[in-house]
Amino acid sequence: MAELPLDYDLLARVGAKSKTFEAGEKVFLEDDLGTGLYIVKSGRVDIITYGTVLENVRAGGIIGEMALIDDGPRSAAAIAAEPTEVVAIDKPMFLELIRAEPEFALHVMRLLTHRLRKMNQHL
Repeated sequence: MAELPLDYDLLARVGAKSKTFEAGEKVFLEDDLGTGLYIVKSGRVDIITYGTVLENVRAGGIIGEMALIDDGPRSAAAIAAEPTEVVAIDKPMFLELIRAEPEFALHVMRLLTHRLRKMNQHL
């Protein structure tokens, strides 16, 4: 799936901050409270459940969006597979991004649809 070209200046204007993780460090764990999503700026994050890697997310990719949207717990873990930098987006920032850049919301919806279709193919 093509990643969204991101305007990192826009992310900074809504107050988004970068975080770095070393290889093997958790970004979040399955069942954690989901208070935000993350945009991978550099590096790679593995999405893992029950010891199985579901997806490798690279620069421009988004993780953690489901828990942000439905306020539910994380459905999988996210572990940095290599030194990684992400941009953290909490719910107020997410809502501001949608207002400022409606295409961002459409991209998140396409991402969710892509992941659902991929999962359905494996059933």
